Amino acid sequence: MFTLTYVAQELARIDEYSPIEETVSALAAGPNGWIQSANFVVLGLLTIAFAAGLYGVLQPSKPGMVGAALMFVSGIANILVGTAFPLREDAAGATYDPGGHQAVGFVFFTSSALALLVISFALSKQTEWRKLAIPVRLAGILMLVSNPIMGILVIPDDAPLHDWAGLAQRGIVLGLLFPARLALSYRMLRLPEQTRSASAIKRPAQPSAGTDAPRV
Repeated sequence: MFTLTYVAQELARIDEYSPIEETVSALAAGPNGWIQSANFVVLGLLTIAFAAGLYGVLQPSKPGMVGAALMFVSGIANILVGTAFPLREDAAGATYDPGGHQAVGFVFFTSSALALLVISFALSKQTEWRKLAIPVRLAGILMLVSNPIMGILVIPDDAPLHDWAGLAQRGIVLGLLFPARLALSYRMLRLPEQTRSASAIKRPAQPSAGTDAPRV
């Protein structure tokens, strides 16, 4: 839904917006920018719900719990990008950051990457999830590697690859983050109901205090 919404905006603003050069956040500046701001808020709320679902099935595992918490942080960052720290457009039509947007964006991408990386260690310990561990871990690692590259070579106005900022950002989100999240969501939905409610990654069974001692 998030992707379809911003693509529709790109098509509506094709004469003055370049998805190759400009990031998705730039859609929040200029005409009807409130649509993209609302889009970020909705994505943030859905991310928080996703984090809650992950916590529900991964909670006995410390990596799972930490990963779900990091995913929750990324959802909060999305909401802040759409409400408190959106990009703006000046009188000349140039997009600028009035303060805080890039910092919150960094939090979003970093927490998302760390969430995938940490969650992958929880997945590797459980049969139902093990096949997803390596792809999710790889997505997290590649996102972490891309962060300094984006921050130094792409996002700054005077960066050598700034004219490709939109394409680079979309590659990270659509090629790494969203596929990993969709795979996790699909796997959660396929878990048996009793497994979801009892959590997919279980603690080792502890002997009951009242268990009889073995007989000789």
